[in-house]
Amino acid sequence: MTRGERGFLSECWNVFAHAHQVPPDIAPNGAPWLTWLMIGGRGAGKTRAGAEWVRAQALGQAPLAHEKARRIALVGETEHDVREVMIEGVSGLLSVHPDHERPVWMPSRKRLEWSNGAVAQVFSAEDPESLRGPQFSCAWSDEMAKWRYAEATFDMLQFGLRLGHRPRQMITTTPRPTALLKRLMGDPTTVTTRAATVVNAFNLAPTFLQSVMDRYAGTRLGRQELDGEIIEDRPDALWSRALLEQCRVREVPPLRRIVVAVDPPVSSGKRADACGIVAAGIAEGGIVYVLADDTVSSVTPTAWANKAIALWRKLEADALVVEVNQGGEMVRSVINEVDHTVPVTPVRALRGKWLRAEPVATLYEQGRVKHAGSFAALEDEMCDFASSGLSSGHSPDRLDAMVWAVASLALVPRGDGPRIRVL
Repeated sequence: MTRGERGFLSECWNVFAHAHQVPPDIAPNGAPWLTWLMIGGRGAGKTRAGAEWVRAQALGQAPLAHEKARRIALVGETEHDVREVMIEGVSGLLSVHPDHERPVWMPSRKRLEWSNGAVAQVFSAEDPESLRGPQFSCAWSDEMAKWRYAEATFDMLQFGLRLGHRPRQMITTTPRPTALLKRLMGDPTTVTTRAATVVNAFNLAPTFLQSVMDRYAGTRLGRQELDGEIIEDRPDALWSRALLEQCRVREVPPLRRIVVAVDPPVSSGKRADACGIVAAGIAEGGIVYVLADDTVSSVTPTAWANKAIALWRKLEADALVVEVNQGGEMVRSVINEVDHTVPVTPVRALRGKWLRAEPVATLYEQGRVKHAGSFAALEDEMCDFASSGLSSGHSPDRLDAMVWAVASLALVPRGDGPRIRVL
């Protein structure tokens, strides 16, 4: 084959696409589908499939498109994710177009423009209201199971899908057993394709596949992140998905106290545990609101201290609640080196993780703790937290920080007590 022939062939997505990267023609109700839900493990080719589908819609290319889409919505967890993954990523929209078809990307206007007049706009699931007003012929939503305001964002998007003969949407996501995802899978107008990471092994680094399979194959986390399975609640877990859905809110009332809790790792480096960083606040009525999860992995003490202090400043919090079981004075000195004005409340664990978490779980059951949006990684740890004190076989660093934050606000009496509190 000549170079030109090879180039032409490389642009023919239908030649190389896996079966899970092409939607069925008909939905379960016997009519053309309205939502294509592509569920897959990490590296299963979800982003490439989404970008190729949008390309086909913008250019009106059969069989993926039945008409040209003039207005397209690109919705991600954040605007940064849309730009870095869906548009500029190695499998994103700019990379799947040949030079003569490539749209013009205008970051300042948050839009892509094709030469035929098609336009794609960028939206963040952090701001559902930004979808109020615009209208679209189709939409691509990525990693919906991670969206903080998934229900609200999805609802606003549906009201905007009103252009053309049959507006459709594609959703690419690694699965989590969220209420929205389950509802979509049961919708008769939805088609679902699924794939494990290993299906796309040819396009992945062999060392990556070998290392993650060796470490996670067969675990609950591996079944979710690699096999693309929806893992339901543990029967012995302190929290359930249903309980967490009931405690989710969008509006937070004025708070009388806010804390940022830090669960420092014992060591640093690539193999170290994550540093749990979770913020929470308490309202006048005694309801605690989980506000943020800024947990970081594989960083130096100075890096996690900077992250925690940045969140403290952002929320104008009252204190950093820091566990000091491991190197208490070192932890405080690291924070003081970054900013000596930050008030630090040291706490010490005298009981195991499960026993510390039980009273906090009771507060959830009593409706006394709410989540200001969705915190996917934190909630995964909560719903897979076992009596062994582990979640998916690993230390639940996010959960530990959340427990300290909630407990310091709702379970430990305030006043003239000892500075180091125990739980």
